Amino acid sequence: MSRAENDDAAAVYNRVPKVTFDFWLIKLMAVTMGETAADYLNIKLGLGLTMTSLLMSGVLLAALVWQFAQKKYVPAPYWTSVVLISIVGTLITDNLVDNFHIPLQVTTVVFAVALSLTFILWHRSERTLSIHSIFNSRRETFYWLAILFTFALGTAAGDLVAEQFSIGYLASGVLFAMVIASLSFGYFVLKLDAILGFWLVYILTRPLGASIGDFMSQPAQYGGLGFGTIITSAIFLTAIVVIVAYMSVRHEGEELASEA
Repeated sequence: MSRAENDDAAAVYNRVPKVTFDFWLIKLMAVTMGETAADYLNIKLGLGLTMTSLLMSGVLLAALVWQFAQKKYVPAPYWTSVVLISIVGTLITDNLVDNFHIPLQVTTVVFAVALSLTFILWHRSERTLSIHSIFNSRRETFYWLAILFTFALGTAAGDLVAEQFSIGYLASGVLFAMVIASLSFGYFVLKLDAILGFWLVYILTRPLGASIGDFMSQPAQYGGLGFGTIITSAIFLTAIVVIVAYMSVRHEGEELASEA
């Protein structure tokens, strides 16, 4: 084995991608598709919330087994898991609200607390919340648990805003985009803490993506473009597949794990 091969074998890679423009682009598309795909399976196919939730949870578990088998970031299993966990996170909130009649105010608080507790346990266990040092299974477990709660929280908070203010899909999307832009300004100009900024934007891209998905898929009488859930899901799925294929060929997003 050559020296280069030895060095590569000894290297410890981060199991999640670098945070770049491509990362946020594909993440936004993944959550947009998560919204429309959940609606398609639940409503259009008539599976219902319970059956859809059980089915997608099983598929998600299989995807996470595939993801955890990797020793570094690999685009296909990682983004497959993100798309599926966005669907499951949406379904968890929808089940609590529609089947168990728990108010959105309560689910928003519950998932905010659950996410906070995840971060507390993660930090106590690993002494860091850095997303640049996910190099073992315990840290990756905390990472994916946090991701799940961000999607559930984003769904609850987004639906709460939409229902409380009744401002429509497009206006809701603009609102969340402005908040994300403000956080970006805070990070790049005002030196907002990187970890705090990352997770806040991660949460907010969920309702932003949902607003985009609903705006494209819902009929005109409800303030949408009327593309439907099938076409909207297909558009974003195609874009995701193309970008993931490009990332896989170029090995984009890979990074060595930091010591933090």
